[in-house]
Amino acid sequence: MKALLSLLQFATVLPLGKPQDLEHFARHTYIYPIAGYVIGTLVALPIFFIPNSVIAAAVAVALLVLITGAHHFDGLMDFGDGVMAHGNREKRIRALTDRNVGAGAVALALITILLLFSGLQESVPMICAIIIGEVCAKFSMAFLTAYGKPFHEGMQSYLHQYAHPVFPGIAFLLCLPLFLLPVAPVKIFGALTLMILCSAILLATAERLFGGVNGDVVGAANEITRALVVVGFALL
Repeated sequence: MKALLSLLQFATVLPLGKPQDLEHFARHTYIYPIAGYVIGTLVALPIFFIPNSVIAAAVAVALLVLITGAHHFDGLMDFGDGVMAHGNREKRIRALTDRNVGAGAVALALITILLLFSGLQESVPMICAIIIGEVCAKFSMAFLTAYGKPFHEGMQSYLHQYAHPVFPGIAFLLCLPLFLLPVAPVKIFGALTLMILCSAILLATAERLFGGVNGDVVGAANEITRALVVVGFALL
């Protein structure tokens, strides 16, 4: 329970009582998908009562940002600046870690939000797409936490030191209950395939551009994977 509470306090702004030591979660980062089930369910419940798909999608996006405290969204914007920066690796890292918001941050944030919003509108049922997208997003975080070599001291280096190569495998097993949702199995297979591809591509991109991974990259993986999985869910 301490690891789960620590995870939810790290990944959300939910009022969960006395703060837990982050080390409880750091030693068990394979439980990331559990946060996906919790967040996805909390967002899906009110969406169930909104008949208009456009409004429901907008509310879902807003709730996802609010419940997570825009923590990972901030990482997405920093990642956008780093990816769009011109120059060598050092310049890209400076853009990634700079607290100022640049054009790359705005562009990637808009692209990701538009994909998520449009994907949710076309997803049937939307509540299942929300849960699937959020669980897959959290797998991506577990994947990059375990396999992403930190390029400087920070949250990623702290979590990475406790991670083991088997953690993403355990996280993948925690994604399998998604098959219990009232959704065609092909949609779940497609979502899981996209989840793994996104994680691997983002890891390779970060290693090529920055020489490793930091907390911003992991947060960006959450946002990008969620959006692409939801779009894939809608198209299948």
